[in-house]
Order: sequence, then C-alpha cells, then structure tokens
Amino acid sequence: MEFGPFAVAIAFWVFVAVATVAGIVGEYKKRQLTLEPLRAAIEKGQQLDPSVVERLMAPPPESGIKALTLMVWGVLMCSAGIGVTLFAFFLARVSPVAFWPITGAGIIVLCLGIGLVVAARIVDRHQRTRGPQA
Repeated sequence: MEFGPFAVAIAFWVFVAVATVAGIVGEYKKRQLTLEPLRAAIEKGQQLDPSVVERLMAPPPESGIKALTLMVWGVLMCSAGIGVTLFAFFLARVSPVAFWPITGAGIIVLCLGIGLVVAARIVDRHQRTRGPQA
C-alpha cells in the first residue's frame, strides 16, 4: 500500500495527536504529584489544616498572556517565514512548479509571525495600562 503525497499529512496529524495526548498525560501527572502529599497525610491519619487542603485542591492560578513569550515566538515565526520563502527561490531551480506554493507557505508563516509581534505589543500596552496586578 502506497500513501504517496498523503504520507506527510498523516505524519503531521499523528504528531499532533501524540503531542496532545502527551500534554494531557503531563498535566494529569503534575496534578497527581501535587495531591500526593495530601493522600499520604490522609493515609497516615494526620490532622489536616483546611487552608492547606484548600490550597492543594485549588486549580493553579492563570498567569495570563506574557508579552515576551509572544514576541519571542513572533520573531521565530518571522524568521521561519523568511527562511521558507528563501527556500522557495533555491528550490525553484530544481522544481520550478514548487516556487509559488512554497512562497505562499513562507508568506503565511511570515504573516503569523508579524501577527504575534503585534499581539505582543498590544498585550504589553494593555498590561502597562492595567498595572502589575493584571
């Protein structure tokens, strides 16, 4: 059985599925490790402080969007987009029909990177106006 051009798409979706499951399992293990001291204390019959139990059972606080993270990923995506676009020029010598599709992919990645940089600036401006508590 030959997959042909679908092999890359199948490999991509298998990777996405494995990464998703790995993230879910990782979060489960992290939560399980957080509750392990509580479980051990209950098994030993120790008296539990309600504030400690509440703190351990509460979901972790959300840190929000970090402007620096968006900026770093934006710069990386812009660099990747430029690299893919340059790759199209080199590949065009070997396979001219591949020039426009790969150039389009590079431009899409470049636009995503620019969007992340703009989002980073918006988030940074918003966090500066709301103060450090936001």
